[in-house]
Amino acid sequence: MHGENTGDPFTTDIKTIRRIKATGKNKSVGPDRVSGEILKLGGEAIIPYLARLLDITMSNGTLPGDWKRATVIPIHKVGDWSLVTNYRPVSLTSVICKQMEHVIASYLRQVWDKNDWLYEVQRGFRPGYSCTQSQGRRATI
Repeated sequence: MHGENTGDPFTTDIKTIRRIKATGKNKSVGPDRVSGEILKLGGEAIIPYLARLLDITMSNGTLPGDWKRATVIPIHKVGDWSLVTNYRPVSLTSVICKQMEHVIASYLRQVWDKNDWLYEVQRGFRPGYSCTQSQGRRATI
């Protein structure tokens, strides 16, 4: 499979961006300071810009610097508030980068499905499949 050319270069799917964009409105702000609320307020007008940003990123093979950074904040788990061991770190990353990751993952799933690259028993990270179900059957959602 390595070296095979599917003949399908990556192209940004506007429908996927439209669907994904709607999920970002409650996300925490990352180092780039772009909130999910901006994506929500931008509505349909922002979609071509997100698509262009992803196309440039993919064609250049590089990520904007802010997409590589995270703001790490401690979240209290249980117990004594003064003990560091009672906290877990949470990384706040770019909302736009997270949205773009979903678009890329959707594209990869389509390529894998189209080219039948996954084994029949592959369950992890596949929508509609459960890791605990028996082989050969798709989960009903």
